[in-house]
Amino acid sequence: MRKTVPLTVGILMVVIGAVWTLQGLGYLEGSAMTGVAIWAIIGPLLAGLGVALVYVGLRGPSRR
Repeated sequence: MRKTVPLTVGILMVVIGAVWTLQGLGYLEGSAMTGVAIWAIIGPLLAGLGVALVYVGLRGPSRR
């Protein structure tokens, strides 16, 4: 359970960040976010945080 939540949330953040980036760059149309530059900035930031969360989830608990 401890690994499932960070992995799920992290993967979701990566997917949403990718969609936001593509919308901000104008590659995905049909949204008010299409072509708005701020989403091309926020998207990669969210995806990067998602990758970090997936890494933390995969790393597991530290051994002492």
